[in-house]
Order: sequence, then structure tokens, then C-alpha cells
Amino acid sequence: MTPGTVLCMSLTPSTMQELGTLMPAFSLPDTNEKTVSSNSFVEARGVLVVFICNHCPYVKLIRPELAGIGRKYSERGIAVVAINSNDAKKYPADCPAKMAEEARDAGYTFPYLYDETQEVARAFRAACTPDFFLYDQSRKLVYRGQFDDARPENGRPVTGGDLRAAMDSLLNAAPISPGQKPSMGCNIKWKPGNELR
Repeated sequence: MTPGTVLCMSLTPSTMQELGTLMPAFSLPDTNEKTVSSNSFVEARGVLVVFICNHCPYVKLIRPELAGIGRKYSERGIAVVAINSNDAKKYPADCPAKMAEEARDAGYTFPYLYDETQEVARAFRAACTPDFFLYDQSRKLVYRGQFDDARPENGRPVTGGDLRAAMDSLLNAAPISPGQKPSMGCNIKWKPGNELR
């Protein structure tokens, strides 16, 4: 990719929700039209909620590593769930049928949910794709920030290092650094009137 290439409509940082915030409740359909809710993960040692979409170059960059993290940490007791909140009428590449293809092609083993009303994205104050929210067993926010330092335009390796460190600390009952860098990516494609304020 050449320097200066326009990657998305608006490069947007995550809102950096206050640590300790309780996880919002949600109930959304997955790619098989099965409802998955925030109550689906009561036994989990933590929950990672990731806002992604199908077409964003920032998501495409990390998707193999994200799929791997999903498999590894689900086995270790952290539930992983992805949510697509983009306006599929204006961005048909993000429609539920395409989400099913994306989940299969990317190797996602975690639920990939569709937030048609965008109410869930607003409740989480999600702003970009990808946007990461890690909650502890009490469902308090312990990490919100970037996957790692890789971006499509900088050529750095995709490791998921920042997110992995937070998840490892959570599993080991170790402190998670509050010095967290915002995620950066394409803005969520809001329906008129739904934009975060």
C-alpha cells in the first residue's frame, strides 16, 4: 500500500470509555440468526467485545491474528464476541449475509453479531472498527484500546501484543496498565441521527 492512500472515510480513535464501567447489556442475532446476549457468558472469566466490520482495511489487517486470539483465549476462559454496527443499507458489504462469509473466510470461531439499530454500539460508545472492550469477571471494563501498533500504512507486524498483554494479565489476576493507547480505524458507519455525541 502506498503512503498517503486513503484507507477509510474518517480515521477515528476509540472513545476510551472510563475504566471500571460496567458492560452494557445486549441481545443480538449472530450469522446463523441465533440470539446471543450478554448473559450468554456468565461462566466466563472475562469478556472481550470487539466492534468490527467486513470491509474496513484496519480490520482486514488484523483478522488472521484476531481469529487466532479468539480461539486461544476462548479456550482459556475469556469469551470473545464481535459486533458489526455499520449501516448495511449504505454499506452492503457489511450486511448479515456477507458477515457469514467473512466469519467463515476469516476463521472466526466466536459469535459475530449484527447490531442493526446501532443501539449496542452507542451503549458501548464504540467509535471505530476495530474497537476493543475487555471486561473482567465482574463485567467491569479493564482494557479499551488498540490491538497493537500495526496499521495498514505503517508496515509494523501484527501481533495483537497490547490486547494479549491485557488478556494475559486478566487471566493471571495481575494489574492491567491504565496507560492504554486508543484503537484507530474506520469510523462506524452511523445511520443519520445515531452518531455519538
